[in-house]
Amino acid sequence: MNEDALAEELRRTVGELVRAVRTVDTMPPGEAAVLGFLDRGGPLTTADLARLRGVTHQSAAKSVKDLSADGLVRGEQHPDDGRKLLLHLTEAGRSRLRRERTLRAGALGDAIRETFDPGERARLGEAVALLSRLTDHLTGH
Repeated sequence: MNEDALAEELRRTVGELVRAVRTVDTMPPGEAAVLGFLDRGGPLTTADLARLRGVTHQSAAKSVKDLSADGLVRGEQHPDDGRKLLLHLTEAGRSRLRRERTLRAGALGDAIRETFDPGERARLGEAVALLSRLTDHLTGH
């Protein structure tokens, strides 16, 4: 298989894997994404979240509004621009995100145990290391 065909197969398979793992989510994907970005990137504006998620400002604002209503994020006045809100993950939001991640990892771990023998699990571990290197290359880390 040439590199372009491998790239397409990898893109398709990883996309399907991500969608399959997300079936255990207990919250809308947009809201989970917002919590994840705030967890990884620290405080962000709604505009920052929209850009990172690749959605409209209106879509990001709806997710932020719902998360705020549930006490999972809180806003404070931006120190450099009082017209903007800087959004923070609350402890309740961090806890909810941990639960979502635990559900996903649990479902994936169960599938790995049920699908692969010990040798295949070792090869999968090697493949994950390669995928991590590929991700670092693509993201510039």
